[in-house]
Order: sequence, then structure tokens, then C-alpha cells
Amino acid sequence: MSSHGERAPESDLGLLDATMIGMGAMIGAGIFVLTGLAAEIAGPAAILVFVLNGVVTAFTGLSYAELASSIPKSGGGYAFVREVFDDLSSFLMGWMLWFAYMIAGGLYALGFAPNFLELLHVYDVAPAPDAVGAVSLPVVDAGIPAAVLLASLAVFLLVGLNALSTAASGSVETVFTLIKVGILVVFVAFGATSPMFSSAEFQPLFPGEAGPLSVLPAMGLTFIAFEGYDLITTVTEEVKNPRENIPKAIFASLAVTVVVYLAVVGVAVGTLGADGLAAAGEAGIAQAATEFMPTGLPVIRNGGAIIVFGAVFSTLTALNAVVIASSRVAFSMGREEQLLPSFGQLHHRYGTPFVAILASGVVMLGSVVLPTQSAGNMSSLFFLLSFIVVNASVIKLRRERPDMNRPYELPYYPVPPILGILLNLLLTGVLVRYLLRTDTLALLLSVGWIALGAVAYAVHNRLRASEATDGDGRTTPGDD
Repeated sequence: MSSHGERAPESDLGLLDATMIGMGAMIGAGIFVLTGLAAEIAGPAAILVFVLNGVVTAFTGLSYAELASSIPKSGGGYAFVREVFDDLSSFLMGWMLWFAYMIAGGLYALGFAPNFLELLHVYDVAPAPDAVGAVSLPVVDAGIPAAVLLASLAVFLLVGLNALSTAASGSVETVFTLIKVGILVVFVAFGATSPMFSSAEFQPLFPGEAGPLSVLPAMGLTFIAFEGYDLITTVTEEVKNPRENIPKAIFASLAVTVVVYLAVVGVAVGTLGADGLAAAGEAGIAQAATEFMPTGLPVIRNGGAIIVFGAVFSTLTALNAVVIASSRVAFSMGREEQLLPSFGQLHHRYGTPFVAILASGVVMLGSVVLPTQSAGNMSSLFFLLSFIVVNASVIKLRRERPDMNRPYELPYYPVPPILGILLNLLLTGVLVRYLLRTDTLALLLSVGWIALGAVAYAVHNRLRASEATDGDGRTTPGDD
């Protein structure tokens, strides 16, 4: 039982489950959807883009590992900032992180829909995705795009699964992640041994006038691909022996993910070429697979079908991971009385943060009507901002509580958190400049969410103050 008398989360997840939650989000829609976009901006240096994003992520990952071992609470970055900073700062951190996960959920659902339609098309169950019209709604005289309907159904399915069972959602994440990693291994094996790859040309590495600086906007755009490791810390209290297993899961998921990205993007650029990859856009990996993988296979038919199948699994696992993460942030905020108390309670029968899961699902459903790129941009922006605060938390906690029990201490302190702050600030500036030119909708919605948070914070504080006053008024007469 918690200190407030509510049920406490059960520790059902092992080291493998925790690692798969991180990998499930990182090796998700990003590797299929964002690879072509990175090649369009940075050319063959798209390979370098993902490696550098992995390096930037590693500095913040060290901070997450130390904080998770010191403060074994669910809620991820929010729980750490709540422990270190004042009430308003921690609320803003939780508010941003919650939003980032929910919008990422919308992005992954939007990535799932076209890939699922393409899979149906491969097996002649449905026409090509761009030929599928709107689905008529019963009762009302209106239609809804098939992609939006499928994205909404995916959110419904995984929100329902998470609402009923934490253990079931964790097992699904592990199985799905193992399947998609296996598919990517097949992709790399066929690509690296194909004649197309043996004649690969990676020069010039930095095409265009921007030169090496072209990797910076590409890094900002694709940064969301590496945000998954922090999801592990949102379920800290549901992991066995979290002080040891959380840091291990963070490092394992990051290392495996960087290797997978390096191999997959290297093969894609080496076989399809940077220009071909850029022209294929969100279907770049599937297009590359179609070029070099065998055709006429029984059941699976061709290589492109295998990759589309992998993309369906990848987007679903990423969506499942952020449903878990977003609800745990909201649960932690409710438990700390920074959202309504019902957010911080576990369901009496299922043992899950039921209200927090449903509330997160509602925002995800709303986000599936956004353009894919705007959803990705907003999520990346809020993750970059929250990672700056997490790195600052390590420094502040070391200064104020030097004797605190830290089963894991990051090496070469304070170099990693300072580098983490500077590099995330740099990418934030580059991304904001990019959004001002290309995606003002994402900026306006981001500012709107912060403004809504300010209003919610003020109203909630006023309600709490009013309840405290009423409580004093009731108890005082009885004391006389």
C-alpha cells in the first residue's frame, strides 16, 4: 500500500521486459518513417545523423540511469524533477512529458495505418492505400478517412489492453519487439550480401551547400527515434529490482538500438542510394527491400511484404510503449496531487492506472487527425526540452544531496550532464528555427499546450487551496 492508502503498483516486469519497452519505442516507426526524411535533408550522412543522435542520447541516458537508481519511482523524468525542483517546475516537466508521449502515440498510430493498409493490399484484401476511400459513418451523413479510422482503432485496442493488465501489455511488447528485430536482421542480411551493396557509393557524404551542417536539422527531426529509453523509467515501480535493472535496461536498449539503426540505414543508403531513399520518403526501407530481397516466395510473396509486416509490428509496439509511458506520467502527477486525485489511483480490480490510461488515450485519439510530420515535430520538441531539465536535475541533486544512496553513478561527472544540456539546447534551437520556416502549426499547438497547462495549474491550485480552507473551517469548531 502507498502512503496514501491506495494500492501500489505490482512488480511484474523483469529486465527483459524493461529493455523491450525501451527498444519497442526506439526501433519503432522512426526506423521506417524517418529514414527517408533524414536522407532527403542530409544525403548519405543520414547514417551519421542516427549515430550522432545516439551519442547525444547517451549523455542524457547516463543521467536517467543515475536518477533511476537513486529515485526508484514511476513517472520517468517527471518523478526525478519532482524530487529536485519546486512545484511549478515539476508540474511543467510532467505536463510536457505527458504531452510528448501522447503525441508520439498519435504519430505511431498514424504510421501504423498506411502500413496495415499496404499489408492488406499485398495479400489482395484491400486496394492500394492511396485508393482506399473514406469509410461512411452510421447514423450521421459523413465519412472518415480509412487511415484515421485504423489509427483510432489501434489506439482503442492498446489503451484497452493496458487498462486491463500491465503484465499482458508488457508481454505483448516483448513478443512484438523480438519479431520486428528479427525482421530487420533479415533485411540487413539480404542487403549486405546483395550485389547492389557491394557497389555502394557513399560520396559525397555531405551533398548540397549546407555541407556537414545539414546533419543538424536532420538530427532535430529524427530525435524522436531515440526517446524510447526514458520510457523504461516511467514504469520503475513495476520492474523487479529497479535500482539495478533500470540502468541495465537503459544501456542495453540504447546500445542495441544504435547498432540496429546503423546497420539498417547503412544497408538502405548502400542499396537504394541516398537520392532513391529520399525519393521513397516514408516507404524508403520497404522500397529498398523490394529492390534486393527475393520475390515469388510462398505466403510472404516478396521482400517488401516482409518489411511492411515489420513496420506494422514496429508501429504497434511503439504505440503500446507510449500508452504505458504517458499513463504512468499522468498517474505520478495525480499521486503527487498535481492532477486530479483520480489520475493517481489504481483500479481496484485490474491494478492499473485506469483513469490515467483512459485520459491519455483520449488525447492520442485527438492527435491522429494531425499531419504526421507535425506530430513528430511536437513530440521531438517536448522531449528535447524535458531532457534538458533531467540533466539539470542530476547536477542539482549531486550538489544538494551528495550523500544520497546512488547504486549507479555516471562517470566523469559533471561532463555528461553538461554536454547533455548543451547538445539538447542546440538541437532545440535548430528544430525551432526549422519549425518557424516549415511547420507553424506544430509551434502554435505546442505553445497552446503550455498555455493550457498554466491555466490547469492555476485552477487546480485554487481548488486545492479552497479545499484546505474548507477543511480548516470544518475541523476548527469540532476542536473547540
